[in-house]
Amino acid sequence: MKVFNKRRVSRKDVEEYKLIGDGKDGEVYQLTHDKCVKIFFLEETQKKELEALKIGQSSPIIPRLYEYGENYIVMEYIHGISLARHLKREQKITEELAEEILIMLNELKKIGFTRWDTEVRHVLISEKGQLKVIDHKRAFTSNSKVPVKLLKGFEKFGLAQNFLNHVKNIQPSIYKKWMYYR
Repeated sequence: MKVFNKRRVSRKDVEEYKLIGDGKDGEVYQLTHDKCVKIFFLEETQKKELEALKIGQSSPIIPRLYEYGENYIVMEYIHGISLARHLKREQKITEELAEEILIMLNELKKIGFTRWDTEVRHVLISEKGQLKVIDHKRAFTSNSKVPVKLLKGFEKFGLAQNFLNHVKNIQPSIYKKWMYYR
């Protein structure tokens, strides 16, 4: 695997690697079995995501950070599937998964993210069943009392009430807060 150790990375630098994701902020290429690189279209977006990744390095739910430059970040590649894909396939949320999601949300708050809500497509379930959260450019841009984006994602699969029923059993006080603000 090539180590970039440079200020900027271009598409030419990664043309031999597999494109594994692309969106409005950039492209992600798998470099090795356990590393990927995200190349950002805007340096401002890279700075925001880098800040969040640095702050989150003590957390098991944030991908490991290996290297970065002005327009790229080399980080841990997560083997697994998105929560969105999992929900589509399983058509249910188990109580165990609901509990893991609550722990994940709490962990995002604990590491200092003001936006602890995330989208179902940004939550990955590793092969070992561990949740990891990606795409943190907005980690410090909002302060919601309820995980609205997550609940909307569950709603798309008809599973919001399924999740909330588990929350009611696991943490009734959280359930009451969320129902109040929802």
